Amino acid sequence: MSVTTASSATLTTPGCRRGALVLLCLAGFMVILDAQIVVLALPSIAEGLDFAPGGAQWVMSAYLLGFGGLLLLGGRVADLLGRRRVFMTGTLLFGLSSLLCGFAWSAGVLVAARAVQGVSAAVMAPTALALLIDTFEEGPERNKALAIWSGSGGFGATAALLIGGPLTDVLGWRWIFFLNVPAALLLVTLSPLLLRESRAEARSRSYDPSGALTVTAALVACIYAVVEAPRAGWLSAQTVGLLALFATLALLFARIETRAPEPLVPPRLLRSRSVSGGNLVVFLLGSCAFGMSFTLSQYGQGVLGYSPLWFGLCNVVMPATAVIGSYAGQALVTRVGARPVAAVGLALVGAGSVLLAGVPVDGGFVRDLLPGLLLFGPGLGACAVAGSIAALTGVAERESGVASGINTAAFQIGGAFGVAVVSSVALSVADGPGPAGLTAGYRAAFAACALLAAVGLGCASTLLRGTRRPTG
Repeated sequence: MSVTTASSATLTTPGCRRGALVLLCLAGFMVILDAQIVVLALPSIAEGLDFAPGGAQWVMSAYLLGFGGLLLLGGRVADLLGRRRVFMTGTLLFGLSSLLCGFAWSAGVLVAARAVQGVSAAVMAPTALALLIDTFEEGPERNKALAIWSGSGGFGATAALLIGGPLTDVLGWRWIFFLNVPAALLLVTLSPLLLRESRAEARSRSYDPSGALTVTAALVACIYAVVEAPRAGWLSAQTVGLLALFATLALLFARIETRAPEPLVPPRLLRSRSVSGGNLVVFLLGSCAFGMSFTLSQYGQGVLGYSPLWFGLCNVVMPATAVIGSYAGQALVTRVGARPVAAVGLALVGAGSVLLAGVPVDGGFVRDLLPGLLLFGPGLGACAVAGSIAALTGVAERESGVASGINTAAFQIGGAFGVAVVSSVALSVADGPGPAGLTAGYRAAFAACALLAAVGLGCASTLLRGTRRPTG
């Protein structure tokens, strides 16, 4: 069966494309905002809903499990049923689940609603990115759009710090979820006006149920192992068993995909050096970004005594410079290719992490944090856009949804991995509960981020070697 597709040609005027880009960036902003905004509200949530000790982490983990576990399936469904239709459905579900989170009357209800919220985000995020790819032609125009997309994600992470504290202090923690409802309604209302429908050309509408079930189970096992590792231990039977299950299911998934008539992830994507290399770089970048942000938050509030609002205001510098790095990165990728831009970006991320690894017990923002953030931010922005361009360049239109799902999943799962790694490192190195002991742990955690960046730099220098220079 041949299905009519929409491409960038359907949005002929620059104004239409700009409107679509703003709408899609708002969706990406919401997804990142909601993943981060609960961080500052967790103590209030735990107290308000009487969570068991340590149980409040599942307000974040449930979202991550739903989000990371279903990203690939969400992208595939969008390819087959229509990307705009699926995007609107996911956005509507996101708004409804946010409403349920705000009205949650027990810990169990909130965790369940957050899981649904994660599932809806798994539909929204890759579909929005696929729509962006379909709207802008490959080359400089798409690279600029991807830079803006990356910048909106960085802004969402910072806005979470700026908005989460005041909302929780003034109106209560429930309003961090109610905030999503009008935004979701706005997206659903404007989508038919600004977005054109597109879907894959395919002879059949096979969803590859065996592949979908296997990869979803594999991702859930991986994410659950990673988010629980700091508590259970990296060498515990639970963590080792879950990671072994992930590896087994991943191998089974690869075997299924080579035999499926309509695979969930076409094997040519898995074999593509650019796609696999770009996504591995994005995975390691996500590990650095989330790991550093988590450690910085713990150090700033736990050791330096910053309030949530003041901490958020101080850290505006990082996403602001990340946006600058995104714009510079897309311009350089157009001229020199993705590999050198990703390598330089990761070098800056690593250098910033090394500077932060020297924080003292009595540190100050300008003296001890600002220099590292001024390096980390531009590197984050440049590498994010270079990695995404490498992972999505040359992907056929019919596969843009699943390719976008892989790219989004790489960053989010990398983030979960990074937070788990720095949490374990900080806990094992910390020398007591006092400021001096905690600072020792946080220094080691920042050093772990630098090591992750070094691994990413090696991957970018080798796996992205064959990336061709984009043409205008």
